[in-house]
Amino acid sequence: MYENLETATETIGLQRLAIEPVSRVEGHGKVTLLLDENRVVRQARLHVVEFRGFEKFIQGRPYWEVPTLVQRLCGICPVSHLLAASKATDFFVSGNQPISPTATKLRRLLHFGQMLQSHALHFFHLASPDLLFGYDDPVPHRNVVGVLTDHPEIGLIGVKLRKFGQEVIRVLTGKRVHGTGSVPGGFNKPLSQEERDYLKSDILTVLGWAAHGLAIARQLYLADEPANRGFAAANSNFLSLVAPDGGLELYHGGIRVKDAAGGIVLDHFDYRGYNAILHEEVKSWSYMKFPFLTALGKEQGWYRVGPLARVNNCDHIPTPRAEAARVDFMAQGAGQPVQATLAYHWARMIELLHCAEAIAELLDDPEITGTDLSRSGKPLREGVGVIEAPRGTLFHHYKIDSNDLVTMANLIVSTTSNNTAMNESVRAVAAECFDGREISEGLLNRIEVAIRAYDPCLSCATHAVGKMPLSIEAIAPDGDVVSRLVKGGNGELSREAVL
Repeated sequence: MYENLETATETIGLQRLAIEPVSRVEGHGKVTLLLDENRVVRQARLHVVEFRGFEKFIQGRPYWEVPTLVQRLCGICPVSHLLAASKATDFFVSGNQPISPTATKLRRLLHFGQMLQSHALHFFHLASPDLLFGYDDPVPHRNVVGVLTDHPEIGLIGVKLRKFGQEVIRVLTGKRVHGTGSVPGGFNKPLSQEERDYLKSDILTVLGWAAHGLAIARQLYLADEPANRGFAAANSNFLSLVAPDGGLELYHGGIRVKDAAGGIVLDHFDYRGYNAILHEEVKSWSYMKFPFLTALGKEQGWYRVGPLARVNNCDHIPTPRAEAARVDFMAQGAGQPVQATLAYHWARMIELLHCAEAIAELLDDPEITGTDLSRSGKPLREGVGVIEAPRGTLFHHYKIDSNDLVTMANLIVSTTSNNTAMNESVRAVAAECFDGREISEGLLNRIEVAIRAYDPCLSCATHAVGKMPLSIEAIAPDGDVVSRLVKGGNGELSREAVL
């Protein structure tokens, strides 16, 4: 489990290894590793040194602006923030009354399109170069351009899947990125028969692409299964939403938590009471919080979210082809949750297939073209919206005053929930690959792969080209730099001279 070394006394005599990405569109961060007197890695810290401030600057704004405002948090999964905020602000319009069936199905369709395009982007453009070419492949080749050159059929499937997901978003919101559509109390535009038929025209082909992508992810993981199982190991609890029958649920459900052995810790917990089960620890060296399960404490209560958590936690997936894939996947755990960090990629593609199947079902649903889009009821002054974003469970919590202005906002994003797990995965890689002396390109590559498996928001900008600029420094206790290795945004490496 994660070794928590926080006080100055506990870090005296430890060397410090710094891994520092340059500024990005989706976040700034760095990694430091603390080494003991034998140059053995004792602790990993993933620092997020950028302060976004969304929880503060939306205060004082009218609540109906919030869904559109908060989706600017992310350029890769803005729909997730749009929908989580819409679910929270529904309470300010309709109280405890549910929104209309058609509005719910339009939101689900939008969400499945978002999940599909984000998963395709991550697996095919960002993760597949590592899995296809290996971690020691030259950086100029180990990227999406290399995939399109050497495996054009794989690269093109990713492009086409993402394009379809973006078309679903565009049709429903007017834009591929940062559209509207979902609003407090419902949806603002019906889906026409022509638009539905347009999306249906490609759905069988999309299902074929999704199934082929899943087969690729499965094959790449199993090709080196023993090594992949141990890479960046981080045995953890898992948290996700599940449906009332225990099925996979991406839009609305209750919270389920399993421990590392698969035992149920919490089940079907009403997410509006999340404050009763989660605590967010703040640490001086990062703007990213450290959530943990209050009942288990901060040392044992950290957990993982996202595709791996969702597939491990659910009892079944409510679409047939994805369910068959889930059963195959879970066999890897021999009755316990699959803990392998690189299994995130396989689970991600199972979800992508499920989203394609779910889109096909919704497009055949007569209610999807209905015009009953909004509902009202007895308004409340507090609302919580939770959704399963591509990266994991996403919490939005707001309070408003009598003038309908936001007075409090709290967001727990998916990457935040994976914070401790990412620290642990980086520590595991460094403990295995760092010799305590010279920083190698292999160490840099593997730490990058470990972080990337979680698809964190702070590396969203690398989706486009599959490169993460990093600077690694080994610093002795007296402050002298022992070794330095830098990788630029163009993928070129340079070992800088140390005086």
